Amino acid sequence: MPDPAQEPAGISPDVARSLGTIADLLDIVYENARQAAEPSPVSTTQLRLMFLVGRDPGIRMRALAQLLGAAGPSVTRLCDRLEAAGFLRRHPCPGDGRELTLRLTPAGDKHLAQIREKREQTLARALDTMTADSRHALATGLTALQHGITATAAFPRQERRADRPAS
Repeated sequence: MPDPAQEPAGISPDVARSLGTIADLLDIVYENARQAAEPSPVSTTQLRLMFLVGRDPGIRMRALAQLLGAAGPSVTRLCDRLEAAGFLRRHPCPGDGRELTLRLTPAGDKHLAQIREKREQTLARALDTMTADSRHALATGLTALQHGITATAAFPRQERRADRPAS
């Protein structure tokens, strides 16, 4: 049986294109879930910021700006609005008074939980249309993709942590 890692590079663009299409569809699911949750005072960009902070509590603002591909002042304005909405708190960075770290508030966690619940309901309906074998194959492939993305990320998680020295 051929090793998928050894398959010809010629199929990668097709696979990448298919994944891009799926990512587009997931963006639609994500946006629909955002709109279906309790009225959201945050934009899609602010919500993306919240997901990143929720995934890595204590992330430094500089690292977050890199992940978002945004300038520091833009991230500061996003954080200002989220803090005013009661979804985010900034804290001094241990060991580096020039930096701030970010954490979601309980209200921010609750808002994300509502969105995730709506999104998961939508995805569960889609998964119900698939056979058990297809769901298993999808789960296996998504796990491998997650590991691949994590392994090739330009800014590894451990370097973003607030308790690590700045690079």
